Amino acid sequence: MALLSSDVERTIKFYQELLEFPLTEIIENRDYKGSNHFFFNIGNGNLLAFFDFPGLDLGPYQEVLGGLHHVAISVDPATWERLRGKLEMAGVPHQIESGASIYFKDPDGARLELLADHLGEMYGSRVL
Repeated sequence: MALLSSDVERTIKFYQELLEFPLTEIIENRDYKGSNHFFFNIGNGNLLAFFDFPGLDLGPYQEVLGGLHHVAISVDPATWERLRGKLEMAGVPHQIESGASIYFKDPDGARLELLADHLGEMYGSRVL
């Protein structure tokens, strides 16, 4: 999955420092000179990619029917608790559902979910 970033430094700070997803690579986007393509390790062998497009006014993220609703990321329960605390300390508005899902938005408004279940499980039931 690739999302858009309006501010590379802010996005790196949010995903790497707050959410603890290491930045693994940052390269120039081959399709748009001066643009970056960068990746975060979100665990379980998965990367979350971003592009920035300086000089293009893409506007804020907007949920639309048929578009991205949210990105769900599985983390172990101890990591979930730690990240919940970090989100609270940072003043990031969030919503907890079913005691295992925390929903919030990144700096560009993309909606994220941290799910305190192992990959392939949801609320204790196997889905994979």
